[in-house]
Amino acid sequence: MQCSTMSIFRKAYQYLQDLCTVWREEIIRLVKDEGVIIFFFLTPIGYPLLYSWIYNNEQIHEVPVVVVDMSHSSLSRQFIRLCDASPDVKIAYYAQDIDEAKSLVSRQLVKGIYHISPDFETNLNRLQQGVISVYCDMSLMLTYKAIFQTAQVVTMQMGSDMRTKLAGLYTARDEELSAHPITVVDVPMYNPAGGYGSGLLPAVLMLILQQTLVLGIGLSAGSAREENPHGSLIPVHNPHYQRTIPIVLGKALCYFMIYLVISAWLMLVVPRIFGFPHLASWQSLLIVMLPYLLACIFFGMLVSCLVRYRENVMLLMVFVSVPLLFLTGASWPQSNIPGFWQGISWLFPSTFGARAFIRLNSMGAEPTDVINEFRCLWGQTAIYFLMVCAVYRFQFYQAKRAEKMEPQGSEA
Repeated sequence: MQCSTMSIFRKAYQYLQDLCTVWREEIIRLVKDEGVIIFFFLTPIGYPLLYSWIYNNEQIHEVPVVVVDMSHSSLSRQFIRLCDASPDVKIAYYAQDIDEAKSLVSRQLVKGIYHISPDFETNLNRLQQGVISVYCDMSLMLTYKAIFQTAQVVTMQMGSDMRTKLAGLYTARDEELSAHPITVVDVPMYNPAGGYGSGLLPAVLMLILQQTLVLGIGLSAGSAREENPHGSLIPVHNPHYQRTIPIVLGKALCYFMIYLVISAWLMLVVPRIFGFPHLASWQSLLIVMLPYLLACIFFGMLVSCLVRYRENVMLLMVFVSVPLLFLTGASWPQSNIPGFWQGISWLFPSTFGARAFIRLNSMGAEPTDVINEFRCLWGQTAIYFLMVCAVYRFQFYQAKRAEKMEPQGSEA
């Protein structure tokens, strides 16, 4: 009995020693790799600041617009005056035709075009539909929103005024009730400013964690393949790399320690710097971030096993970044995502991590309200951990087999 107990302690000590050795060597490899330093430290620290600074104003005001007034009527001038009086649009230029207006847009002097048709007032006087075409520069969604919504609000207001005059009412109160029978106050839920910063930044922050983790782990794995013979991730000659679980846990511990600090920066500091919603306590965020980081780490380790060259992981993850943002349900309603793509989204930790973080930090939910996302993240952690262990074990046996075959090939 005493011998078996000593054997268990000796084996546990060996596992712990192997884990610490793998952890130490992985940290040394990360520090020496410039690409990993960029994706593990510089990108998650600097990119959220840049992104938050761009969208810090939530909404853009006084967007320059050019007008092509082909009607030259009192109603067209009224439309122009109302648009110019709005806080979001500034009538900066008048053009003779659409080609001149396009030239101003191409030179970035204006961000949009209002084209008023020649028969605008004539059609309205005939109780027909008047046409105003809106052309927007789509390079920045905020300018598109300001230009389009201003034209929409002004045309709706002019239409209400015309309907009131045609109704033949006698008092101002009757006219008010005819134009606006129900007073509607439009306040976006959980986003009072109605801006992209408060709406999209939480999902972007969670996606940054996942993408930079996967990219950094992929680059580190590429360096390991270059160092080891036969392109293996595991140095089979090293006595501390003979057991799968210590290898996987040692590498994961290295990444987890680094990104625990990075996630605190992204989740706690960045939203407060720029005044974005931050309703969740650090305890609630920790409950979600623990399985999310582990799921991202094991997912990144699995991707690094499947992608051979370090450049390929960059192409893969950059390509899927925008689709993954849509699949979180932050920029596109989750109910409108087809079932097939919802199934694809379940493969990525960012889907459940972003939904849980938005509900906690922007909507003021409790941890019990995100219990489904919490369970899914732990499920992903377990599944990806087992898959990584299986792939690492397979690569270990492959490297051993290649090592045994090498002397036979040289003798032949």
